[in-house]
Amino acid sequence: QVQLVESGGGSVRPAESLRLSCAASEFRLDTYAVGWFRQVPGKDREVVACIENRDGKTFYADSVKGRFTVFTDRIQNTMYLQMNNVKYEDTAIYYCATDQEDTCLEILANPRWWEIGSWGQGTQVTVST
Repeated sequence: QVQLVESGGGSVRPAESLRLSCAASEFRLDTYAVGWFRQVPGKDREVVACIENRDGKTFYADSVKGRFTVFTDRIQNTMYLQMNNVKYEDTAIYYCATDQEDTCLEILANPRWWEIGSWGQGTQVTVST
């Protein structure tokens, strides 16, 4: 059974940096596409970034492009989201998820995010002064 565990959330000030982790067990991250999502209370969950680990191809939402970087440490079997120059609107609970597919197509294109098979429990990021 796929298990994903996020960590690294916390409180940061605008323009600071934070790194989130998504540790996987019971499967190899480096063979599948894995995404980062975020959700604010009262709003729908949105995809933030996705990485196709077979070739390292990455995709980002326009709202985070140029500020966030997704990458995978194959030895640690952990995916990361490096968040730089954070903004107030980055405040959310962040989740990692995978459908154990090769590409990010399903993660990026399917608005029914609840159909994605495996999720972590989420980690809170709060940007405030």
